[in-house]
Amino acid sequence: MIKNLAITPPIVGRISIGRVVEKNGKRLPEKDDQFTLTTQIQTRDGWLLHPLDEQLRKDAPGGKLRSISVRMLFDDPDLNLRAEYTLFDRQNGRSLCVGDGETCRRQTEEGVQSLPCPSPDKCPLAANGACKPYGRLSVRVGDDEDVGVFVFRTTGYNSIRTLAARLRYYHALSGGVLAALPLALKLRGKSTTQSHRAPIYYVDLTTRDEQTLEDAILGARAVARERKERGIDQAALDEAARAGFGLAAFDFDEDEGVQVVEEFLPEGAANQQHPEAASNEGTPNGLKAKLDQRARSQSAGEVSAS
Repeated sequence: MIKNLAITPPIVGRISIGRVVEKNGKRLPEKDDQFTLTTQIQTRDGWLLHPLDEQLRKDAPGGKLRSISVRMLFDDPDLNLRAEYTLFDRQNGRSLCVGDGETCRRQTEEGVQSLPCPSPDKCPLAANGACKPYGRLSVRVGDDEDVGVFVFRTTGYNSIRTLAARLRYYHALSGGVLAALPLALKLRGKSTTQSHRAPIYYVDLTTRDEQTLEDAILGARAVARERKERGIDQAALDEAARAGFGLAAFDFDEDEGVQVVEEFLPEGAANQQHPEAASNEGTPNGLKAKLDQRARSQSAGEVSAS
């Protein structure tokens, strides 16, 4: 097997609640109040719609797709939702630092190093606003794909927190048969002081409207037993995925990083969040140099302490 190459679920499409539009010669993100399912092909006019988008939209009230029936691919919640604090290089989309609030994996001149992660609100490297929680939820939509997934990507705390809680709760309530549980992605709205009372949208995960939680769990356990009797080894699938994610320091590539920077970290966002961001963004290697200097200082401190 090729080393330093993460093996992740095959992606057949994207799920988004926004799009990138061109305004005054700049490509800027624009939020939406509905889901959109796209392929992985992007043109100048945006991402090409997936055939399932039109199919699901026909049954949606008013043509607004705000609920999607899904199933998880894995029983382990952490395999379905991958979320970390991620610092992106705005110049090329590369991930420079990925952490969980305790430890991080950071790109330095000496290679990838494991260092303490204080979280973005306490890390001086995150002052330019480029370090955000980055979550990727993988779900199965429809029955045409066996292990292929659609991916919903987000840097929103509301979506990540809600999805993480739901996955863990449903995993516990179902006795661990999360992959067999019929679920639905739902778009919810809320307003906060920070949004100046304007509505903001986030993604939730629930049981489907036509079933109670008890019926859904009863059916999921029956499905799990039947799949096992037919020779499907869900535990082995989870273990294979867990091993695949661990083959590389970062489980997403530069192309994905470029998409994330364009959609969630548009040009000028750093300057709006921190007045010193412009000096760091002025040269392509400015942010990386700062990361390297910080890493060397921490390494020197650890040597002195020992």
